[in-house]
Amino acid sequence: MEEEIVVKSTRVKEIVKYKRRLVEVPYTASVGDTLNVLLANNILAVPVAAPPGQWIGAGGSMILESDKATGAIRKHYIGMVSMLDILVHLAESESDDVGANLMAVPVSSIIGHCLEGLSLWTVSPNTSVLDVMEPLSKGIHRALVPLESHQDHVAVLELKETSPGYRMLTQMDIVQFLKLHSNKLKSFMSTSVGQLGAVHSGVFAVPANMQVASAVKCMQNTSLNAVAIVEGSVDSQQGPMLITGEGRRLVGTFSSSDLRGCPLGMLQSQLSLSVFEFTEKNKGEQFEYNPGAAASAAALTSITPGSRPLVTCLFTSALEEVISKAVNYHIHRVWVVDEVGSLVGLVALTDMLRAIRTAIVAQDASGKQS
Repeated sequence: MEEEIVVKSTRVKEIVKYKRRLVEVPYTASVGDTLNVLLANNILAVPVAAPPGQWIGAGGSMILESDKATGAIRKHYIGMVSMLDILVHLAESESDDVGANLMAVPVSSIIGHCLEGLSLWTVSPNTSVLDVMEPLSKGIHRALVPLESHQDHVAVLELKETSPGYRMLTQMDIVQFLKLHSNKLKSFMSTSVGQLGAVHSGVFAVPANMQVASAVKCMQNTSLNAVAIVEGSVDSQQGPMLITGEGRRLVGTFSSSDLRGCPLGMLQSQLSLSVFEFTEKNKGEQFEYNPGAAASAAALTSITPGSRPLVTCLFTSALEEVISKAVNYHIHRVWVVDEVGSLVGLVALTDMLRAIRTAIVAQDASGKQS
């Protein structure tokens, strides 16, 4: 079957070979410097590098970069830092002096504010797309691919690796690959997300009047990078907390990436806004912090500043349509709504990868039985 051929024969090294060099920050970089790196490169997370032999890697990992000529170890990747880690760092502080003290803290001190930063994985460059879809469909968002692997890989993911260089493989890379080859995956792509079981129910949301700082803390507690904004108010007796979104009218999305373009001196005031006020106020402004990054970011997402829509689909929408929306707007989730705009669920990149992999594996098993 064509579906099996393209995902089984293509190796991850073919997907990452044209990607830029790995973007990283040294362990001595400040939080402010790291924020600038995230913005300038339009990325959500970055690995932190340190001298070898001085740190324990995240999750017990030992991912090293060696000198290509001599083989000597040059650096050790000790963890990942994401935009959400930075926001949690700011939201937890009682200080108003974001521009100085909070942003001057070494980035190594905020690794692990969110659970994802405590895991760092590599994947063999010879792993097939189908095989790498398994961990990426179970919540792993990204992994390092060594340019030269010296491991006898048995598992898809590894905690130990030494290579003269790495590339970052993300869920979005695989989803973009699937979109590129959608004509060979028509039997799955033309099926609705509902039929494929790709719709994730039990969606967490925040009421429109919740403060940004409170929303960030709630997202940290549940390891979420984004939540739906729905009509409603924070319960004064229970205090700020995530609520079930289903059946409520969807009015927006609050994502940790929305604050990347905010000038450092304004971050604290942004944290005190309601999530709805923040999203309305900052429409089209998320790329203004670094003018040099603005053009590339806008080009990547194909969005005109100020016109970023609320991206949704229906339970009956074809998977191809939903994947196209995710890729075109460079978003990691598409909200599923009913005909009147009430939230039904979501289809995240994780769900897209899981649905396609499950369908291909089932088809493969059916073919072998017959």
